[in-house]
Amino acid sequence: MHLGDIGASSTQACRDDWLLARKQQFARIRHPFVLIPGDNEWSDCKDPLERLAKWRELFCFQEKFSLVRQETHCEHLRWEAGGLVFVTLNVPGPDNHVGHAEHAPRMERVLAWLEEAAQHAAQREGLVILMQANPFVAWRDGFGALRTKLEELGQRLPGRVTLAHGDTHTYKEDEPLAGLRRIEVWGSPMVSWLPAAAAGGSVRTNAPRYQ
Repeated sequence: MHLGDIGASSTQACRDDWLLARKQQFARIRHPFVLIPGDNEWSDCKDPLERLAKWRELFCFQEKFSLVRQETHCEHLRWEAGGLVFVTLNVPGPDNHVGHAEHAPRMERVLAWLEEAAQHAAQREGLVILMQANPFVAWRDGFGALRTKLEELGQRLPGRVTLAHGDTHTYKEDEPLAGLRRIEVWGSPMVSWLPAAAAGGSVRTNAPRYQ
């Protein structure tokens, strides 16, 4: 799983040639692989909606395994593995593109997709939520409804909900809300995979591995 930001927005990720090169690179991965859009690929670009459309054209329907996809937003995925329900959400940093016309309808779909996944997870061992943005930075105001939903899920499925995100470039593994386990993966200049495994209804990271 790649939690978004596959290049710097100002010089790389807003360009077609950069995205095409990354698509070719990811195609060489032999394992099941999922990519989530990050702010560098669309919401930070000069024409966000055009860039999101290009991201969808290049990267939707590229996964190498069977999963469920939200009809209106092809980047919203759901699958099951190891007794857990995994769900991907298009929630970009740094502020979830708040103030733009697309924000409200997208978040309506995000919250509906998350709730559907939570209902499936109630009959499984746990729920793993995957997105790019860090919703716990105090000065950002585009995540209020999502934080409320995460808090509710932590109460509904205590100890069985894991949120994995990127965005603020610092590794974290903590509990920002009661019942919610949070893993933040590294970002540039610390570019690496973070091995993890299912354990007790949540996800736990293993020893860090740099590359």
